Amino acid sequence: MPQSAAGEARVITLCGSTSFEAAFAEVNRRLTMEGCVVLSLGMFHLPDLPGYDWTADGSDLKGRLGDVHFQKIRMADEVYIVDPGGYVGESTRREIAYAESLGKPVRYLSRDEGRARLCE
Repeated sequence: MPQSAAGEARVITLCGSTSFEAAFAEVNRRLTMEGCVVLSLGMFHLPDLPGYDWTADGSDLKGRLGDVHFQKIRMADEVYIVDPGGYVGESTRREIAYAESLGKPVRYLSRDEGRARLCE
């Protein structure tokens, strides 16, 4: 089984645009099958809650979700960027810079030649 420095399964946090939901699901499945612990986005779309106005809470919610995702990056052994076609948006660029500032290895789906195993 692939292991982290602590002798446990490697933890990989996925980052990328929420518009790539299908690609996130595929990468998550592949890495999980390789034996990795995968931390992904908590949601791709805001839930439809009767009577709740997301526009009123939008900026606060975005900040909270960003903070949670940065914690997932801190928890990871490695960060994997889900970037079909090489697209990396502003939020993902911030996540990459944060991961690199912590010394976390960063890999990219668009550069994953031949679907090499990541959890080795």
